[in-house]
Amino acid sequence: MERTLHPLQTVVEACAPLKFAPLPDIRLPEVRSVREHPGTEHWYRADLMVAEGIVPALFDQLVAHHGPNHKLPAATHFMRALLREPIFMVAAGTYLTGRAPLLDGAHLWFPWRSNASFGAPTVTRTQVAVLPGDACAGHPDSVVARDEDELDRLAAEGMVAAFSPVLTALHQHTRVGLRTLWGWVMDTTHFYMLNPARFLGRDAEAAWQRASRLGDALVLAGAVTRARPRLFPFCENHPRGTWAVRGTCCFDYKGDPEHGFCTTCPLKEDGPRRAELRQWIRNPALAP
Repeated sequence: MERTLHPLQTVVEACAPLKFAPLPDIRLPEVRSVREHPGTEHWYRADLMVAEGIVPALFDQLVAHHGPNHKLPAATHFMRALLREPIFMVAAGTYLTGRAPLLDGAHLWFPWRSNASFGAPTVTRTQVAVLPGDACAGHPDSVVARDEDELDRLAAEGMVAAFSPVLTALHQHTRVGLRTLWGWVMDTTHFYMLNPARFLGRDAEAAWQRASRLGDALVLAGAVTRARPRLFPFCENHPRGTWAVRGTCCFDYKGDPEHGFCTTCPLKEDGPRRAELRQWIRNPALAP
């Protein structure tokens, strides 16, 4: 009898065609998707780095060596270094396969390098929520959800359980508000369903609605946000003519005033935003 693929392997394969697919390294007996980690001095486990009080020291070292000096964008950069890949795995995996990886802080690792930076996170074990009738439903690492609502609930609870200790420690050290920190997680979750949809030429609005349902589950699981991101159509009848506006500013402009507001910034006016995005359509080389 042919063995069923690990449900996380199907997520890796579904992300392979994407131009932008920041998956974490995955080290499971049935799934090997890893890269080299040159210069790694230490591995920090997500739950223990908080329990052992290490987050403040790592944040200060990262800022001292790489900036920015302003705590608002520095907090965003710190979150991006730790959480970008895990969020992508959950959001893109759920959107592309209908299977939701369930994060666990005891099996999420961050490599700390000799140049005072983090390498790509590594997942060493994970369960995956699947729907009844899914081909992977019988796999021992699958958790069968009754319906899509329960699948979203399980995914969101895993994200909140894994991220909350880190975000709380970052909030306590920097005094950056939890709504700002969770707002970045919420925005990134939405964008990481929209990005694959746009690249593959799929319905951006349907992808956004799917992301919004997972966003609702994040709020119910304990994420606190001030505002939600919004879809932003900017070029009618173009397959990639829809982008989005973040609900929470990343504050990069405070660390680099010459840069100004990002294209997706909620503080940027829609007129200049639309003009900039239409330039991307005419010349993709201009897109970041």
